[in-house]
Amino acid sequence: MRTDISFTSHGLTCRGWLYRPQNAENAPAIVMSHGLSAVKELGLTGFAETFCAAGFVVVVFDYRFQGESDGAERGRIIPQEQHDDIRAAITYTAALPEVDAERIGYWGSSYSGGHALFLGAFEPRIKVVVSQVPAIALARALLALAGREGFAYYLDVLAQDFTARNAGAEGGKIPIVAPPGEPAILSTPDSYDWFMKNCEGLPGWVNYMTLESVARMAEYWPAAFIDLVTPKPLLIQAAVHDSLIPIEHVREAFSRAGEPKKLVEYDGGHFDFYTGERLHGEVVKEAAAWFKAHL
Repeated sequence: MRTDISFTSHGLTCRGWLYRPQNAENAPAIVMSHGLSAVKELGLTGFAETFCAAGFVVVVFDYRFQGESDGAERGRIIPQEQHDDIRAAITYTAALPEVDAERIGYWGSSYSGGHALFLGAFEPRIKVVVSQVPAIALARALLALAGREGFAYYLDVLAQDFTARNAGAEGGKIPIVAPPGEPAILSTPDSYDWFMKNCEGLPGWVNYMTLESVARMAEYWPAAFIDLVTPKPLLIQAAVHDSLIPIEHVREAFSRAGEPKKLVEYDGGHFDFYTGERLHGEVVKEAAAWFKAHL
């Protein structure tokens, strides 16, 4: 059964969905959140329903400034603020009467897959981590996408934006996706195709992020402390042909993680895992089994 929920994070209301198994009592729970700019309606339903059917209470939510959640500055995507939204979601989940607060897992995809690696190391209330096509080291990913010359251009633009904002001007924005050849933060053809296919008519999504957010993203290394996730069970689900997160970055980070851990590589791309896509059934089954075994 799914119901609408809300909770507060730093004075703003985050909104989401709560899935309750029938007759849930002292049940394990999973907190879920989406990737860069994405909202809960973008392919997360199948994961939440599968986890709920497996006996988990599931909380899916939109970050501040995104989707149905509050925050006037649309497109503000600051990793540390999103970390606190996840912590607020865990606080909400732990207080539910049917939840065993000592058995809460976290599932994140893409940018939030990176958050899963980071908070897995620093948030003691997270007991099990599933990280899907995770962001690993954002500066390295931007370098892989744009090349060194393009990365230097990004840094120059971000410095100019800081100077303008510091003088009281409104900060700039950049599209999340755009047609090939036009500037965008996710500048691959499959990124454009997936967002355009799934976001048409979706009121909660905006096709831009602030340049301040890009600056904070470039400085963020989600897998920096992956070795500290242990002894929490860690599952990473990666795409061999990921256009945004080079598989070599994932393998290197995974090599630094402690046990228990598992890396599953799928013959697909970054967007092939979500509800309605070709690898979804296989991926969600693996994730549910990991939570079932360890939570």
